[in-house]
Amino acid sequence: MDLGDCYRLLGLRSGACFADIKASYRRLAQQYHPDINPGDSKAKEKFIAVTEAYKLLLHVIPQQETAPPSSHSPFVGYQPTKVTHPETPTKEKPKEKPKPKPPSFSEIEQRLKWKTYEHLQQFLKERRFPQAISLAEALAQRLPADAEVRQWQAISYQIWGRALIAEKQPFKAKIYLKKALKTDPHNKSLCNEVQRDFQMLEQMF
Repeated sequence: MDLGDCYRLLGLRSGACFADIKASYRRLAQQYHPDINPGDSKAKEKFIAVTEAYKLLLHVIPQQETAPPSSHSPFVGYQPTKVTHPETPTKEKPKEKPKPKPPSFSEIEQRLKWKTYEHLQQFLKERRFPQAISLAEALAQRLPADAEVRQWQAISYQIWGRALIAEKQPFKAKIYLKKALKTDPHNKSLCNEVQRDFQMLEQMF
């Protein structure tokens, strides 16, 4: 089950927030729960599938989508008022446009990124490659401009490709090795590893 399947099972669009995912799961779980549908095997299968999709999304979607403003900021709730001298008229100075702040990760995105990285490492260590790939792809979809996330995704593809070579699945291995190169084409060390893997594939034929 990939990430897109999870969203579809819950009746949601890709990238839905945690609140929507939770609400949809509760509604479907109540609808298909075995206690409500005794003896209905289709309802039971649907309940299991919805629950598995919800669990997988919990590893990817942050459970807090908005961060409250810092109570320590002296400007929270502050609205300045214009003060002029009652006897002397003053000319209003042209308002300066505020300079745009450079884009930066929010705290939520940072927590999501490194929490997902920990899960990704654990999945790769346990050789749970489909789950690792789903996590990496979901994170790359949420943070498409992050070069570090793109590198993790490419390495996950390459590791799975090498594992597939060991399992004597050369055609599937070739697909994921090509994905690794396409995802992070400027990573020289990764390219070298993939070239070694392709040499191993050639020896199998």
